[in-house]
Amino acid sequence: MRRLLNALAILGSLLHLSIRAADSPDWLIDPKPYRARIETPADRPELILDNGLLRRVLRISPNAATVSLRHGVTGESLIRGVKPEAVVVIDGRSHDIGGLAGQPNHAFLRPEWEAGLKARPGAFRLVGHEVGVPRERMAWKRVRHHAPGVQWPPRGVTLRLDFEAPAAPDPGASLRGLRVSVHYELYDGLPCYSKWLTLSNGTDRVLTLDRFSSELLAAVERVSEVDELTVGLTPPNFHVETDMAFGGMTSAGANRRSYRWLPDPEFHSQVNYEKKTPCLLVVGPDLGPRQPLAPGTVFETSRAWILPHDSTDRERCGLAARRMMRTVAPWVTENPLMMHVVSSHGPTVTNAIDQCAATGFEMLILSFGSGFDMENERPETLAKARAFAAYARSRGVEIGSYSLLASRRVGGGHDVVMPPGLKPVFGNSPCLQSRWGTNYFRRLYEFHRQSGFTLLEHDGSYPGDPCAATDHPGHRGLEDSRWNQWVEIRDFYRWCRGEGMYLNVPDHYFLAGSTKTGMGYREVNWSLPREQQVIHTRQNIYDGTWEKIPSMGWMFVPLTEYQGGGAAATIEPLSQHLDHYRRMLESNLALGVQACYRGPRLYDTDATRSMVRAQVDWFKAHRDILESDLIHGRRADARDLDWMLHVNPALEEKGLLVVFNPLDHPVRQVLRPNLHYTGLSRTARVSERGGRSRRLAVAGDGRIELTVEVPAQGMNWWVIR
Repeated sequence: MRRLLNALAILGSLLHLSIRAADSPDWLIDPKPYRARIETPADRPELILDNGLLRRVLRISPNAATVSLRHGVTGESLIRGVKPEAVVVIDGRSHDIGGLAGQPNHAFLRPEWEAGLKARPGAFRLVGHEVGVPRERMAWKRVRHHAPGVQWPPRGVTLRLDFEAPAAPDPGASLRGLRVSVHYELYDGLPCYSKWLTLSNGTDRVLTLDRFSSELLAAVERVSEVDELTVGLTPPNFHVETDMAFGGMTSAGANRRSYRWLPDPEFHSQVNYEKKTPCLLVVGPDLGPRQPLAPGTVFETSRAWILPHDSTDRERCGLAARRMMRTVAPWVTENPLMMHVVSSHGPTVTNAIDQCAATGFEMLILSFGSGFDMENERPETLAKARAFAAYARSRGVEIGSYSLLASRRVGGGHDVVMPPGLKPVFGNSPCLQSRWGTNYFRRLYEFHRQSGFTLLEHDGSYPGDPCAATDHPGHRGLEDSRWNQWVEIRDFYRWCRGEGMYLNVPDHYFLAGSTKTGMGYREVNWSLPREQQVIHTRQNIYDGTWEKIPSMGWMFVPLTEYQGGGAAATIEPLSQHLDHYRRMLESNLALGVQACYRGPRLYDTDATRSMVRAQVDWFKAHRDILESDLIHGRRADARDLDWMLHVNPALEEKGLLVVFNPLDHPVRQVLRPNLHYTGLSRTARVSERGGRSRRLAVAGDGRIELTVEVPAQGMNWWVIR
């Protein structure tokens, strides 16, 4: 009965695959057949973006508007109505960019209605278009190990639609000469598109862009409720990202100010009596940008990436989001082994560098609490940094430091002035566009140009606080404050990416250039007794990798005391807690995750050094598969075996199963991992700990039966080819 239920569950989660032709591969296993292209039908006024996974049809007469967005896997229509392609508010007046009107029912759009649609009155009109290929939105200097086969810029197609304003009845309000271009980017092998705007001011006067919405999507509602919305508050099944994300370690939290799901005021036939179903996707900042557009200048908005899911299965949705991040922000696959040294005392730092080199660690950070202050502009600070960097280079180790941005008060009129009733996200925060902020970023640029440091942990990064001050040089008031501060931090992170710097940022700045954020943990948990920390480590990684790939999140290993807990919570003296130290290394490295190994040293005896080196050597021997996607098996609960499966059908090692035993006695058990995402469908060669392989049959539900034995308080692993 259990086998039958498991088979039914797997068949249910993969039912969407049967909709496609039998010879069409699952794009999460083999994306190669799904090449992006743009079609221009000879018999219809249309432009079509299609990659076999997502098909967007833009009707271009009598104006341009999206009339179809269809998922190639499910065959479903993802939209139910026509909207403008964008909306801009210029000098206080709202303007539709494209769009068609006359749809009789916004619950669905019949093909035969399309020819009868009219241009929206007063909307900007389509005047031309251009087809191209994706270009780098920022430079990526590749100086360290990253996932094999990554491509930058991503492969695909781009489409630009150009719109101009119609003649205005009031000549004083005319926007003739202002061009608004709508940009689309569709990628090979991924059901995801990007969209953004550029505004070119060809008038003879300064205009002000008060607001913009770069995407308005009348999506099909996910659920319907007649009365008060409960389940109906769930929006359509899309994953949405923007590069204007801040103030959170997760996508949803960090993007809450840059897009929203709203009720559709044109959707009169919806089931909800009060017409409040959240089924209209509006992409754009909720404040500002309030940017001046001088004659002859071009303004570019933030960008959005929109990924409609082809399933409600949590694992498959997560795999899709992870594939998107690997595609549009491939620097997130960089994953150096990093030590956090807690002192900037010269001999301590050089000893830590030597220990990194001896054990295979690749990067050293002068951690928070080390006493090193890169904001200090005394010549001896830079001289010390250069000496550390030179020595680190001689040992093949990268080095960097820590800086706290927000979450502090700087005073002198330089802190954010919050609107009435609001408080800064972190309690206190300087304004990035104050004189202090200008000087702070000047120092960051200068220090990293001159020091040789190639790593920055930027703690308390800009969390999105607006500022109502009117005397800060970088913004005029509240409405432009968030945009201008975000541009400051975005441009700095982009510069770092182009210089080959590694960015640890505890916020979701990946699409602006950062490389890693917290996996998701509570800091005080690292003051708990050691045996509890091991379980928390694997729970945090299990929970944190539904949308993050392993390299996108850091964990924590307190070699010395961190926020309390005393001797029971720390590993020092390392040689006296060697088994626990090994378990912490295994729990992170075997799941492809790097941690903040925080202390004055990585080893204290030859035995400790040998253990650390052995763990690192094993990780590097299987690095590509260990940094690939994780399939969630059983979450750690300290009551039974917990396990996860690494998968990558493009590698020779297509899977690597890691199983942990938290109990005080050995455990022998039969596991049934699902190999679907390894690409193996009939048989699999499985080898325990790199030993002799044996061939196992893959069942129709994608699973194999594998008997595992795991020692007490230990870990075991199996390579799958």
